[in-house]
Amino acid sequence: MAEHKCVNIILIETSTSLCSVALSQDGVIKSYRESAQTKAHASLTAPFVKEVLDECGLSIRDCDAVCVSSGPGSYTGLRVGVSTAKGLCFGAGIPLLAVSTMDVLAEMGKDIECRFIVPMIDARRMEVYSAVYANSPDQDPHQISPTEPIVVDEHSFADRLAEGKVLFIGDGAEKCSALLACDNAIFEQCCPSASAMARLAQKLFDEGKTEDVAYFEPFYLKDFIATVSKKKLF
Repeated sequence: MAEHKCVNIILIETSTSLCSVALSQDGVIKSYRESAQTKAHASLTAPFVKEVLDECGLSIRDCDAVCVSSGPGSYTGLRVGVSTAKGLCFGAGIPLLAVSTMDVLAEMGKDIECRFIVPMIDARRMEVYSAVYANSPDQDPHQISPTEPIVVDEHSFADRLAEGKVLFIGDGAEKCSALLACDNAIFEQCCPSASAMARLAQKLFDEGKTEDVAYFEPFYLKDFIATVSKKKLF
């Protein structure tokens, strides 16, 4: 019988203020690093990759794929994560995988007893990027509404809160707690983490759902909108 070869995947999550990197084997985290140091994603991501590989006695050539969080998230953070992931994939000739930041947050909240999970990525003021996931003990969370920016007020998610427990999770959860507080609302203030990407990345790998390394772009919080100046230059 042929010896089983572990599937080694590097996991990178840099979409918010937390910079985290992990290495998974067959969908299980084997090594993990994180830092909430301000504006340090660019200086920490590559060293974290080296550290998790060294800890497992592996090189990038022993890895089967790199999985990066694809947003929504901060422009700078996502650029760092995606460019690092692309560089590793190009250099080692391995595929690129991408998971939604919303999926990562839903994965982090799936063991909390609730009917719905609402990941919230902080944008500005009372604006968040969010989506709604159905949650139950017998299946993994699945997205039932699109990811979109919303301005949170006291009426937001009222229909879901009327149906049952709703977990609001992410770095935008706490600021919404006063407006959305009720018996069915649960708030978990946290940042998405590479430690929650292992199962998602393994599933993508098993299904062959890879990204184009050359052309892949993440989902930024704010797309730059070009406007035409009304001033006459000549």
